[in-house]
This record gives sequence, structure tokens and C-alpha cells, in this order.
Amino acid sequence: MIERRPFKELGGADHGWLRARHHFSFADYKDPDRMGWGALRVWNDDEIKSQSGFPPHPHANMEIITYVREGAISHQDSLGNSGRTEAGDVQVMSAGSGIRHAEYNLEPDTTKIFQIWILPDRQGGAPSWGAKPFPKVDRSGRLVTLASGFANDNDALPIRAAARVLGASLREGETVEYALGVARHGYLVPAAGAVEVNGVRIDTRDGAAITGVDVVSVKALSDAEIVLVDAA
Repeated sequence: MIERRPFKELGGADHGWLRARHHFSFADYKDPDRMGWGALRVWNDDEIKSQSGFPPHPHANMEIITYVREGAISHQDSLGNSGRTEAGDVQVMSAGSGIRHAEYNLEPDTTKIFQIWILPDRQGGAPSWGAKPFPKVDRSGRLVTLASGFANDNDALPIRAAARVLGASLREGETVEYALGVARHGYLVPAAGAVEVNGVRIDTRDGAAITGVDVVSVKALSDAEIVLVDAA
């Protein structure tokens, strides 16, 4: 099953400094039919104005993956970590038993991110944070694992869940396939461009909720940048 979730029909909020669309229930957006997709709990499409951001706030027992689409995000946390993650790159925060962090757009223009939350396989544990560049040229025409809880994904940022976050940059007409497995939950969003997912058209920033599918086939209808989560 491939269920298209059009961007214009997503829940959302406009706080002035932040314009957000929510693929699943989040904050004041409540939808009992969209509380998550397997272990995937949150997929927020955020636009953060220059010189603004999320002030220090707590998290626990969640794997939080930030994919930067445009601009850059600057991170600070209660462990003393700090860093700047720019477009195309990824940061991961394992909240574990508890952490406080802040995320700011210190750039001259609007920063656009996907923020993805995945439920961990186990509660507690020491919190951690890390970031890594993933050059788009290395993802040209193929899926690259950006974050993973599987031991054999050595080049990915680690998360504490039996899940993967993958990305690809596709030229118009190119196709990539991913062996999802019928018991797994896939969720795909094009950060740019339009694609067909097993024959179903998915436009820029639409969501594709995938289940009961052994192999996911993604064909680019235009030059496209995609992010795919594979979760239990």
C-alpha cells in the first residue's frame, strides 16, 4: 500500500519565526489517525526565519534526526555539544534518559529542515549528539544511509532503533529501489522534485506512507531529492 499525503493537506502552524507542517500529530495539531507510522513518530517540515530558532528545551527517549534542506542549523545542548549542520547534511540526537538542547538559524536567510523523530528500541541510556556531512554528489543516482540502528551501516550516524534514514539525489528518469520488506513501515518525502513510488505520484514535500511492500521503487519525474525512513 502506498498512501499519498499531499503537502497542502498536512497539519501545521505559523508562529511568525517558524512555519511548520506536520505529517503526524504534533503539538497543537491533533489527528488520531496519524499518530505515527510504525516506530516513526514525527516528521516535521520546518521553515525557520533568520536569527531565530528553538530556545533550550528538554527531550527524553527519542531519536531525533535533522535533515537540512536549505540554509543551516546551529545546535547547543546540555552535554556541551555545539555544531552547525548545513544543507544536505544530517545531525542526530539520541535523547536517552534526558537532554536539553537549542536549535537556531544564525544564517542570513530562512533555514528549511525535516525533523524526524523515531521511537528508540529501549528506554533510557546516556544521551548523545552527532552530525555528519553527506555530499549530494555521493548520493547521485543511489540511496545512501544517513542514520541507522543496524550494525552493518558503518558510514551512517548511529541511532538506537531498528530503523534507517536514507537519502538520494535523482536525475529525471532515474530509478532507485529499496528492499523494505512487507512487515516494515516506509515513509518517503521528496525535499525537491516529483517522483513515482511504485507507480504513485508524490510531489515535492508530499508524504508517501508505505507498508505491505517488499521492494520500494522510486522513479524521478523531475530532478529530485528524496528522504526515506525505514522503521519497524
